[in-house]
Order: sequence, then C-alpha cells, then structure tokens
Amino acid sequence: MVDNGKQFAVITGASSGIGYELARVFGKNGYELLITSDSEKIESAAEELHRLGFAVQTVQSDLATYDGVEKLWNEVQQVGRPVDAIAINAGIGAYGDFARESDLDQELKLIQLNVASVVHLAKRVLRDMVQRNAGRVLITSSVAAVMPGPLSAVYAASKAFELSFAQALRQELKDTNITITALQPGATDTNFFHRAGMDNTKLGSEGKYSNDPADVAEQGFQALMEGKDHVFAASLKTKIEGEVSKFVPSSVTAEMHRKQAERK
Repeated sequence: MVDNGKQFAVITGASSGIGYELARVFGKNGYELLITSDSEKIESAAEELHRLGFAVQTVQSDLATYDGVEKLWNEVQQVGRPVDAIAINAGIGAYGDFARESDLDQELKLIQLNVASVVHLAKRVLRDMVQRNAGRVLITSSVAAVMPGPLSAVYAASKAFELSFAQALRQELKDTNITITALQPGATDTNFFHRAGMDNTKLGSEGKYSNDPADVAEQGFQALMEGKDHVFAASLKTKIEGEVSKFVPSSVTAEMHRKQAERK
C-alpha cells in the first residue's frame, strides 16, 4: 500500500455486519484500509470494497489468540505507515444460563476476543499513537455494557469491560491529541444473534429490525471524528435504553434483559 497522503485505518471483525460497514464508511471518507477477520469471507468483503473504489489490504487472523493479534500487528507494521484510526470491533456472543446451560469453551473464547485481544491490540497501537501524539480509536462496546445481561452474562460483562476500558484510556490520554470513543449499538441486523444461538429470542428476532449496521457504523464514525467519548447507536430506541439505564436499578434492568433474552 503506497503512501499517497491519504489516512490509514485498521478495522477488525470486518468481514460482515458492523465491521464491514465501518470499513465502508472509513473508505468513503478517504481512508485507505486494512481489514481483518478470522474468516475467509474477509476476501469477499475486500472485493466489495474494491468495487466501491477503496484501497484495501486484508489479513485473515484469529484475534481470539495471542499469536493472532501479533500476526495482525506485524502486518500493520509491514504496511510502513502510521495508523491514523483503528476500529477495534471484532467480538462474539455466548448464550445460556451460566451455571446450567452455557458452554465454558465458548465463554473463554469470548473473553479472549472481546477482552484480551482488545487490550492487546490497544497496547500495540496506542504506544505508536502516543509517540506521534495523534490517532483515533473506536472500540465497539454495546448498550448491553450499561446493564446486567442474564442469559448472556459473560457477553454483557465483556462489553462493560470494553466501555470502562475505553473511558479509562480516554481519561489517561486527555492531554494528548488521541481520541478514544466507545461505540454502543443496540440489537443490530447482523449474524451476531444467530452465531450466539439466540434466533428464538425476542432480542434475536427484533435485532433484525432494530438497528441497521450501516447506520450504526455511520454514527460511530461521526462520533469518533467529533471526539465524543461514546455513542448509543443507532435507533432512537437504543439511545433511550442507554440513557434510561443510568437511572434504573440494575435489578430492574437485569429482569428486563432476561425477558428479552429468554427463548420463546
């Protein structure tokens, strides 16, 4: 990828859904792209982005492993350009009653991807940004970060970690020109609920109608460019849920979430 004066962005989890739409929005706004996921579908996503006229490089890597994050970072360094912006977006869900139903291996993989890889990749990229005193970091959390998540206990906790982590980094870097923004989408029309085994739940079925991933990405990008600390995206319902949760006891929001997450 030749440095032609355009800015350079890295997007993880970009083969589909919100990640793909984030790549499209960054490309539309003049960024050259490096996109990654653990799936071969990343190549199809790159072809679509090429057809839109964007310069795209791909890395297929499993960020749920230490070596996978290092592989991505090594590829970023091989580009030989500073990372102007990164969207740390890759994540998975896990569903079920924690003590009686859910799968431990899936939950441990979730922690590796949603928590460990976020810390690992942020550590690598932010040290370079601090040296340059410039850069933007978008971390995809969730509206689920602001409430307990019965039947998705580990997932909701991982999103709360991401939100807290983003807010802490923002405070640490307040005297720099580096922007940290948390993207907090609600239920979105992606493959997330199917992969998490939540098709037969109110959340899973309504997710197909609540938020368009393109709208989520647009609002996330705009919040990042405006230097906001977070954004509830994208529907009015999601924004209301996020704001109201600040004033409602966690016992109440937990019960509300459980009713949404129970299988029909």
